[in-house]
Amino acid sequence: MAYPMQLGFQDATSPIMEELLHFHDHTLMIVFLISSLVLYVISLMLTTKLTHTSTMDAQEVETIWTILPAIILILIALPSLRILYMMDEINNPSLTVKTMGHQWYWSYEYTDYEDLSFDSYMIPTSELKPGELRLLEVDNRVVLPMEMTIRMLVSSEDVLHSWAVPSLGLKTDAIPGRLNQTTLMSTRPGLYYGQCSEICGSNHSFMPIVLELVPLKYFEKWSASML
Repeated sequence: MAYPMQLGFQDATSPIMEELLHFHDHTLMIVFLISSLVLYVISLMLTTKLTHTSTMDAQEVETIWTILPAIILILIALPSLRILYMMDEINNPSLTVKTMGHQWYWSYEYTDYEDLSFDSYMIPTSELKPGELRLLEVDNRVVLPMEMTIRMLVSSEDVLHSWAVPSLGLKTDAIPGRLNQTTLMSTRPGLYYGQCSEICGSNHSFMPIVLELVPLKYFEKWSASML
């Protein structure tokens, strides 16, 4: 999860988020190089009085500054499209969880089980235990197995919501009457926090999401205790 004064992304927990971090670094380096070049040219224009007449009217220079931006855009677009297609892939999910947004809580249903569903409300500040996080803890965590492909079906029963978990690279809109889907897979166990990322009313800030990723054997014990 994020920590105070953090400037970058949260640590990646899924392969998709790792790809997104690499793409961010790749694009940021291109932006840095372009900005440095532009700053260098501007500084030269301000500090020198020399003017090269042939450079001011050279087709070669115009050709270069037309082709070079096109190449740079291709270098950005190709990895971006690759990640977009990776995020849309659904590879034989081992588990399906249906998420419904409400004003202002989430409800979850494990569709592979006959009767496994619950609501997830934020724990009020006055009821928090020592060490728990304000505005992020819930009464019922979503327990999922790690290192397995999980399909999340996201929808809403009232207004627009958005189901987002930054460390997993997930953000899917919950739209009334429409079922969106996304996949997640965690490479390590742990607690992962998120929040509703669509302004949905007065209590929009009080719709946290908590995923507890555990090894498969612990998930089986938990699911048996919930049935």
